[in-house]
Order: sequence, then structure tokens, then C-alpha cells
Amino acid sequence: MKKCILLANGQAPKKSVFRLLNKAGYNTLFCADGGADTAYKLGLVPNFIIGDFDSVNYSTLKYFENKSSIIQIKRQNDTDVEKCLKHAGKIGFNDVILLGGTGDRLHHSFCNLGSVLKYSDSINVKVIHDKSLLAVYSGNIILTTIPGETISIYGFDSKTKFISNGLKYPLKNISLPFGQKESTSNVAIKNKVKLNIKNGKAFIIREFELLSKYGLI
Repeated sequence: MKKCILLANGQAPKKSVFRLLNKAGYNTLFCADGGADTAYKLGLVPNFIIGDFDSVNYSTLKYFENKSSIIQIKRQNDTDVEKCLKHAGKIGFNDVILLGGTGDRLHHSFCNLGSVLKYSDSINVKVIHDKSLLAVYSGNIILTTIPGETISIYGFDSKTKFISNGLKYPLKNISLPFGQKESTSNVAIKNKVKLNIKNGKAFIIREFELLSKYGLI
């Protein structure tokens, strides 16, 4: 898979996160609009800066004008994160880590999580926020885990059914409709957790620091 990092204009990640992701093969950096300001502060040079440019500082764009590919897209029917995802997909990237996609403005966080779901059929987008890693899954999957890892599972409707093997609290062909039922803070009891997600998709949130420690990113 062709990998990249997408840096949005939310809570800034630590620079150590970029170093870790670089080692895992995520060596291309997209910045969504004001995410370029974060890159500048962290001493990072984006490969692409994309957005309508209503939030990025002009001085930042000026600084990167001969260092990065800067693409202004003025349309307002998609977000800057979506603009980046569309361009990344267009040039062959299909494995994206979203950083700065969450923060102190809940509507932006919620919208970005929606985009992760919206584009999941064509692009594998994972979100890192502090100690957590979120990804979209469907079908039969196997998660390589460390026994004791906290794993939370969130469905979206009653049609989607879940069966698990390797979790402390097993899922036995049940649904996890959003706002009604969830599997929060479940625990891995084996090195492999098997999930069957039928008739839909789910958000699965795992422990980023633990996955990083054991090279499971």
C-alpha cells in the first residue's frame, strides 16, 4: 500500500509521532490548509499543502512556496481534509494516517471522523489522537494484539452484526448501533483477535502507544 500522513489543523501531534510513522513507511506529508502552520512550527516540510487557504498564515505559504506543492482549491462543498484525501487517492495513496484531525472544536472533529468513514471504501484512513488509534473495519478481520490491550468497537446501525474471538467480553452475533450499545474498553486476551463484522462497518479504537511499542502500526 502507498502510505502518507495527512496533517489537519486540529490538536498538534508530537514530533516523535512523525518519526515513528516515518519508520513505518509513512514518508509523504499532506497538510490540509492550516495544518501547514503546524508543520512549520514542528520544523517539517510538507510534500503537499492543499485547501481553500482560509486558515493558513500567508507567511507559512510564502515560506513553503519553493519547498512544497501548494494547491489551492476554492470549492466549498468539501472540507480541506476531504480535498487532501481526494488528491491523495488520485495520485495513488491508499493508506493514510490522519493527525490533527481532532481538537478543541467538536464539529471539526466529528466531521473529520465522518470523512474517515465516507472514504473508507477507497482509502484506508486511520486517526491518531494522543494515546488512541481509530480505524474503520468490515468483514472478517484479524487484529494482532498484546494480551491486555484495550480495544473499543463502535457500530452505526442495527443491521451490522459482530462476532468476536479473543476478547474478554465476547460479541456473539450482536449489533452495536450508535447511541444505543457499544463495546467500549473491551480487552484482548489473546495475541490475535478475530472479528466478523457483517452487513456494515465499525470504528475500532486501539492503544496507539502499545501498538507503537511492539511495532504493530
